Amino acid sequence: MHYFVLRYNGAMNTAQLSPYINFNGNCEEAMNFYHDVLGGDLKISRFSDFEMPDMPVPEQYKSKVMHASLENGTLSFMASDGKPGSQVMFGDNVNISIAGIDEAQLSGFFNGLSAGGTVTMPLAKQVWGDMFGMFTDKFGIHWMVNIGHTDAESK
Repeated sequence: MHYFVLRYNGAMNTAQLSPYINFNGNCEEAMNFYHDVLGGDLKISRFSDFEMPDMPVPEQYKSKVMHASLENGTLSFMASDGKPGSQVMFGDNVNISIAGIDEAQLSGFFNGLSAGGTVTMPLAKQVWGDMFGMFTDKFGIHWMVNIGHTDAESK
């Protein structure tokens, strides 16, 4: 995860960059799957939770996910079923990257998240010295996993 240090009124604050994924009605299924593999704290809010008399929610969208977040230490991302009445177009221009040095944990993430999907690059040692792999999960989301090494391991 990338962190940026921002200055606001003379104080130092840390902002975290988090991916936000829109789904076509299966956000809850996808987020529960990610939660099962990655662990952490999953929060889900539905469109019906925020319905107001002057802003009615279409009946078929009341149970859909307006906002979900999954947080597990430095791993975090958000998702939604998207805006009522619009179709989400999936593209190849976004990947979620998980990087760290815990080989057992990250290999587990790779294997768990890629289950039912398509591995496009098996997790293997690369020319830069790290283990790296890529896959598209069963929901069409592209992932990259990089397992680095400590300075002691590279000596």
